[in-house]
Amino acid sequence: MTAEALEAQRSGSSDYVPPYPFRYTDMPPIWTLIGMARKNFLSIWGVDDFKGRLRSQKVLSREIVVCNRPDVVREAFQTKHEALQRKSPQMRHALEPLLGDGLFVSDTQIWAKRRKVVAPIIHGSRVPGFAPIMVETIAEQRAEWQKKGDGAPVDALADMAHLTAEIICRTIFGRNLGENYAAEVVEGFTDYQRHIDQVDLISMFGLPEWLPRFRGRAIKSSVKRIMAVLDEIIDSYAAQKEKGEASVIGGLLEARDEDGKPLSREAIRSEAAVIFMAGHETTANTLAWAWFLLSQSDRVRTKLHDELDTVLAGKMPGFKDVQTLPYTRAVIEETLRLYPPVPILAREAMADTVISQKPIRKGSLVMVVPWLMHRNPELWDDPDAFTPERFTDPDARKPNKYGYVPFSIGPRICAGLQFGLTEAILSLAILAQQFELRLAPGTDVQPVARLTLRPGEDLPMTLHPRHS
Repeated sequence: MTAEALEAQRSGSSDYVPPYPFRYTDMPPIWTLIGMARKNFLSIWGVDDFKGRLRSQKVLSREIVVCNRPDVVREAFQTKHEALQRKSPQMRHALEPLLGDGLFVSDTQIWAKRRKVVAPIIHGSRVPGFAPIMVETIAEQRAEWQKKGDGAPVDALADMAHLTAEIICRTIFGRNLGENYAAEVVEGFTDYQRHIDQVDLISMFGLPEWLPRFRGRAIKSSVKRIMAVLDEIIDSYAAQKEKGEASVIGGLLEARDEDGKPLSREAIRSEAAVIFMAGHETTANTLAWAWFLLSQSDRVRTKLHDELDTVLAGKMPGFKDVQTLPYTRAVIEETLRLYPPVPILAREAMADTVISQKPIRKGSLVMVVPWLMHRNPELWDDPDAFTPERFTDPDARKPNKYGYVPFSIGPRICAGLQFGLTEAILSLAILAQQFELRLAPGTDVQPVARLTLRPGEDLPMTLHPRHS
């Protein structure tokens, strides 16, 4: 029996407890932790970190403050947004080669102006119009799986990444991405995460922000692959427009700032990269984790299939059906709780401030860590167990919205929240109607967090039709 299973047995949970890294009771030296963080951010947290409310520690020259309860999260990310809106140096420098000054990493005036332009493109009010394209694309993925025989091997992570890349391209960029372009984007993002530095030692030592960060050939090659696809998409917009085809990305190309000036080519490319990264990477990871979790829990999988068979009765779901599938939604929400796509949300204090009466000096790093808070035993029952019912049972214990933050919270909450949730629910509903995925024998799945939280670099599974 695994350590996780023993812990679940002791806590009285009968639900599946998925893998998580070892948690220290006595923390190792700081240099050991830094080395661990460079490989996997999830491995640095000890038992007490999950239970804490507001903890701080000096790491080299930086104070790091971790907010781990809804009240302090609200104060940090909502009330004190002005002082704490800047992303951490690590996140800014890790993503700058790919996203430039895009919405995800910018702040102050640039962020405010770009948010006005980008947010309407993927706003929740547009999702009903996007849903038919989502359904059509997911149906094509289902058809691809139908061509494979019972027991056929698939890489669930790669398949979900290709699916979500195609969805984001058709809905936002108004064109079919195609298998080759999808592969370039998916492999480019994977290579980028594999090679980019996960700890910004220059900033941790308090050295000047302007000092250059080393970028190896692999990183430059990954960026080049992704940018080549984005340039092709942007260049094709003019031809689409002449043919009378609508494209949401046209909002970027045709947008004007308060002075009536269009966005620069670099700004357009940066924001296109942000939309692409946020729109395909995070949802792909969520769906891959959902397939893994379902493969390990007979109870949850059976209950999901019962809902799909009863509610949909074999029909293809659309946007209106999403609200009739509460358990399917709960499976996605529970997956996001256990494996939040961005497991650490870190900000750099732009000015002296205060959180819960604790003085925060300018330059300190303030973190909201969904990985910790979503598993905080003070907020959740059986926090490590896979129990979707906690999102359907009105009497189940769960925190307020500041205690469940898979899409961040406050003014910087993900603009594509409804897009991503709808996409994930429809994808799971359409594919799980007809298929069951089983983990390939001998596969050891462990969560690895670099820029995003993935089940390793691939997820080998076998495909099994439910209705033959």
